[in-house]
Amino acid sequence: MKRQILVVVAAVCLGACGGSSTSSGSGGSPTTPTTTLPPAGLPTITITASGVGPKQLEIPVGSRVLFVNNDTVPHEMHSDPHPTHEICPPINEVSALAPGQSRQTGVFTTARSCGYHDHGQSTNTSLQGTIVIR
Repeated sequence: MKRQILVVVAAVCLGACGGSSTSSGSGGSPTTPTTTLPPAGLPTITITASGVGPKQLEIPVGSRVLFVNNDTVPHEMHSDPHPTHEICPPINEVSALAPGQSRQTGVFTTARSCGYHDHGQSTNTSLQGTIVIR
């Protein structure tokens, strides 16, 4: 009985621990996950060393916005007002962006204007903007 259990355990471990066809070829190391590209035409706000652009973005109700950090330093994008970030919660889903990283907001379900800023540089006007939902 013990031998049968040992055989079953070994078979399960072999099935779970190896035999993957997605190996990177470097001694069984896991592969790097691929980044899923955002849908074409997704409204985008780009962060650079000069600030955010566009400063004002108009979108229809039911949309999301992609924030892209093309700067060499991290940014933490949040809804106004600082520090509570309570006016437009969908923006808060962006949060921390490392250099080269991008992330979508939540869905904007109400027509209104939403200010945003970099939490770590809340008084830097070049890192502030507005999303207008119509």
